[in-house]
Amino acid sequence: MSNAELILGGLKLLVFGMGMVFVFLVVMIIAMNLMQKILAPFAAAFEPAPKAPAKPKAAAGGDDAQLAAIAAAAVEMVRNK
Repeated sequence: MSNAELILGGLKLLVFGMGMVFVFLVVMIIAMNLMQKILAPFAAAFEPAPKAPAKPKAAAGGDDAQLAAIAAAAVEMVRNK
C-alpha cells in the first residue's frame, strides 16, 4: 500500500467515526426529549414537597462589631509595615 492509500483509508475511517458519533448524539438528544415529554406527567410524583423557609438566625450585635475591629486592626497593621 502506498502512503496516499493509507492516508485516504485513515480519512475514510475518521469521517466514518465522527459521523457515527454525530448520529449517536443526535439520536440521544431525540430520545432524551422524547422521554422528557413522556415522563412529564409523572414528574410531580417524584419531586420532594417544598419545605418551609428557614428563619434566619438573629446575628449577635457583638459579632459584627468584633469583625469590624479585627478588619480595622489588620488594615492598620499592613499599613504600618
